Amino acid sequence: MALITCKSKQESSPIQESAGENSNPIFNIAFGSCNKQDMENPFWNDILEMDPHLWIWGGDNIYADTDDMELLKSMYDKQNKVEGYALLKSKIPVIGTWDDHDYGLNDGGEEFTMKDGSQQQFLDFMGVAPESERRARKGIYAAHTYEIPAGKIKVLVLDTRYFRSRLEKDENPGRRYKPNAAADATILGEAQWEWLQNELQSSDANFNLIVTSIQFLSREHGFESWGNFPKEIERMNQLISNSKAKGIMILSGDRHISEFSITQLESMSYPLIDFTSSGLTHSYSNFEAEPNPYRVGSVTSVTSFGLIELNLETREAKLKIMGENGLVHQEIKQQY
Repeated sequence: MALITCKSKQESSPIQESAGENSNPIFNIAFGSCNKQDMENPFWNDILEMDPHLWIWGGDNIYADTDDMELLKSMYDKQNKVEGYALLKSKIPVIGTWDDHDYGLNDGGEEFTMKDGSQQQFLDFMGVAPESERRARKGIYAAHTYEIPAGKIKVLVLDTRYFRSRLEKDENPGRRYKPNAAADATILGEAQWEWLQNELQSSDANFNLIVTSIQFLSREHGFESWGNFPKEIERMNQLISNSKAKGIMILSGDRHISEFSITQLESMSYPLIDFTSSGLTHSYSNFEAEPNPYRVGSVTSVTSFGLIELNLETREAKLKIMGENGLVHQEIKQQY
């Protein structure tokens, strides 16, 4: 069996790939968001059928909305006992980020008073070792590197909650929030920005995936997104363009819809994709329309999960919005 190695500054563990003795250049990643622990998630068997090497939580992994840490723990425990999820965890690595509902405060950011306790509960849920440096660091951001004979995949998991400045309400009744242009307004906070810059600039991976719980490119809907902090968008665009890292793409969640958004940044030889996959147990089923000039294809407003097939030899990525029983709602391909 071919050996896949998972490396990060925090943890390192071997993963066995059931691909025989031949070197397989394909690395499959499944991901999703918006998972209510009290509702049936129909996708766990479907995800395993896709034979992924990795599962990534995109946020709202449970719905807690509480500052009671014992209650939060019980909700994580309930999710861990879901039969399909427990089976998935026994077979492949699980990493991810949080969003507001598992963080503990709806649309919450730096102002959440129990964020440190919530961080520890999240790290418990993710199986992070008690002695890990992530236990002492503020925020849940982390880097994970996976290596197969054909090359490396790096996953940079961002924390868009712990440091994020307060959102500004929009006076327009059709929009929830408006852009905050204050000089010190932030999503990531300075320490996380420095970390992200170092991770991208030093990366020798064939593909670099940035996981953000909120959408990066789709910004005109008036809900939470990077669009609420335009200076942070500019900083991310410059960082991605200047890093020269290979195969950068963004994975997002939060919206209870799935869609592909694509733009071309200056100094990049390939387009930047924001692949939104949401939600797993419930969706924006009455979705009709909303503006997104970066959208490619259409919005998938039924429950779904995301699947990414990375070919490390040909540098091609296949991105799929998946339904039950192998149904592909939408698919795009990108050469890097």
